[in-house]
Amino acid sequence: MTQKFSHDAFDVYVWEGATDIAARAERCLAGLDATLMRADAGTAFPPPRDPGRPAVALVSVSVMGDQRFSGYDWLSAQALPVIWVAAEARGRDPRYFPPAYSHILPPAFTAAELRKLLFELLGELERFERAQPRRNQPLVAESAPMRALLAEVDMYANCRSSVLVHGETGVGKERVARLLHERADWAGGPFVAVNCGAIPEGLFEAHFFGHAKGAFTGAVGAHKGYFEQASGGTLFLDEIGDLPAYQQVKLLRVLEQGVVTRLGSAAEVPVDFRLVAATNKDLRTLVARGDFRADLYYRLAVIELRIPSLEERGGEEKALIFRALLDRLGVRDDPPQWLLRRVAATRYDGNVRELSNVAERVAVIQRQLGGWDADRIGRIFERLGPLTPPPALTEAERAERERVLAALQANEWRRQDTASALGISRKVLWEKMRKLRLGEGQAETEDAAF
Repeated sequence: MTQKFSHDAFDVYVWEGATDIAARAERCLAGLDATLMRADAGTAFPPPRDPGRPAVALVSVSVMGDQRFSGYDWLSAQALPVIWVAAEARGRDPRYFPPAYSHILPPAFTAAELRKLLFELLGELERFERAQPRRNQPLVAESAPMRALLAEVDMYANCRSSVLVHGETGVGKERVARLLHERADWAGGPFVAVNCGAIPEGLFEAHFFGHAKGAFTGAVGAHKGYFEQASGGTLFLDEIGDLPAYQQVKLLRVLEQGVVTRLGSAAEVPVDFRLVAATNKDLRTLVARGDFRADLYYRLAVIELRIPSLEERGGEEKALIFRALLDRLGVRDDPPQWLLRRVAATRYDGNVRELSNVAERVAVIQRQLGGWDADRIGRIFERLGPLTPPPALTEAERAERERVLAALQANEWRRQDTASALGISRKVLWEKMRKLRLGEGQAETEDAAF
């Protein structure tokens, strides 16, 4: 009996090479809610994937010897089951999902053969996804700046207003965006994450707006863009400061009108999503320079959240995060105190992302040797390189720092209350905190290196 799965709709990404399997597959799946995309044709490669729909790849072996075939990395990253259309069976290939498979269809496959194998793989994919634990970074929030941030996340999670998340590279901006989504009433809806700096030139419309069937070469079926994919949930736009001016205009129009029009179609499709954008740039400066639209900035920054850097969170929290990372990596032995002290005393320019890399390297050493080799682990920290300490503050800056620090402590590091007490905006307070190097881990001395 054919294995069924709980989704009615699914996508099929086709690499057909010199064969005609895309058109044949479309005929075989007529009557089903299946969208076919020719991934090796036209300018739409790689096509945007709808995270709310299961998907399978259909690949002709005729593309394997073609130097233009660049599907390996995409297939692996998307974790798609692969059906090979070939005259003879292929060996198991660990580069693809699932790791132990050998799925094959003959070149002259029938509709019954294709449907049977598709449903089996979609059911297998669904069972695998249900069994997988979440791979989020461990969230440690013991420091006052992080507790204040999470309080703001709780406050704003369930409103529909757009959110602009500020933070240095590696602080976990997507993690905070996911928290906003998970704590909202629409947490059961999709969470679509897009890196604005990674959209290929000329493909903004195809990726964000989607396309109708036949809109361009290779558009075998209609396809939703990111705006439609996120409808009913949250759209997270990372590196929003990298969005070119002409794309900013198109994003602003969608936010104002709440509808999109797919490429090759005249029909307007309503969309309703909560927008969370993130940046490590100062958008106000970009607006002043004319590199970012002021009207879009005000649309995005209805609510602004700033994620503290790892330095602001302090040495104790660095050690707690490090322990949590080791635990996630399967290291159950408690790390020695000398190692935790080294972790706490090191500055990580890449923030939690860099600390995560350090934890992974330490975990490999611990597993391989069955212990905490001080020499080898010490070399990991030495390779991080010496860091130039920040310049000393002036007398006036020291006085200002003491004033702002006293207000932060009096208000338990709640930035909105602190800003009100100082008679300034929260944005100005953030700028002062960065300039004066104020954070939980730097409260005792303005010249602290860590």
